[in-house]
Amino acid sequence: MIALIGLLIGIILGFVLDVNISDKLSPYMSVAILACLDSVFGAIRANLSKSFKADIFISGFFGNSLLAAGLAYLGDKLGIPIYIAAVIVFGGRIFDNFAIARRLLLESFREKKNQKIKKTEHKENSEQS
Repeated sequence: MIALIGLLIGIILGFVLDVNISDKLSPYMSVAILACLDSVFGAIRANLSKSFKADIFISGFFGNSLLAAGLAYLGDKLGIPIYIAAVIVFGGRIFDNFAIARRLLLESFREKKNQKIKKTEHKENSEQS
């Protein structure tokens, strides 16, 4: 839940504040943002599976973003587009985490629906007796 609140606050601040990132820094920032989104989706998935740990989320959030930006910088200095590897990895993980979170939500919804149906059937059976 912390991750979702942080994401919403970040989106709101992004729309409200006028932040300009230079063209020189935009590749690093875009990869860092993608890494942060990976951490947020991972936190949402972990929260749904009841295994969320704030320290792991925070360390992954900042660690992944710094590592991704650092790799993009290193690749820029070497003349090799290393940032593409980060985009592929983090993009794939975002979709994986989204798919897992979606499945967990659907299973939870189905379970609640089945419990409601069983409760209604039990109530009807006890009224008939």
